[in-house]
Amino acid sequence: MRKIVAGLFMSLDGVVDSPENSPKKWGNPEMMSRIAAGIAQADAVLLGPSTYRILAEFWQHQSDEVPMAKFLKNSPKYVVSSTLEALDWQPATLINRDLVEELRKLKAQPGKNIQIPGSPRLVRSLLREGLLDELNLNICPVVAGTGMRLFDEIEQPVPLKLVDSKMYSNGVLSVTYQRVMV
Repeated sequence: MRKIVAGLFMSLDGVVDSPENSPKKWGNPEMMSRIAAGIAQADAVLLGPSTYRILAEFWQHQSDEVPMAKFLKNSPKYVVSSTLEALDWQPATLINRDLVEELRKLKAQPGKNIQIPGSPRLVRSLLREGLLDELNLNICPVVAGTGMRLFDEIEQPVPLKLVDSKMYSNGVLSVTYQRVMV
């Protein structure tokens, strides 16, 4: 069975949508190598509507010589949205009903991991529904103060276990958690 794996940059206070903790500010070659290794284990992308638009605007015009560009441009993209009607950046499929059932079907298909780059609202929803298998956080050494926090609106405990961690020379702590089956 395929796994759904999310990767996010986050501030110490849990903010996931701030320029203070962006990949552009904190990314370094060592971290990008680790991210590329994660991408190599995936063959599909799962996105929310905002992240889909942002990634499409930037990555579809980048060279395939950049591993992230090649992966995002050529991998099937599954976009969870009740507001989008058309997906111009292909290959892409719109998931606009019964998220749980559609993702269970997708996970049951043969293939590699399904990667979620960003999309914090979607990640939060999958955590609540028990559909997220792995959560990779790059925790940046900054307190953002304001912004969307990843774990807001989660009202029930979500059991996770730490399976990997790494400290980078720039102070970013990379942690990987997997869902604990209860």
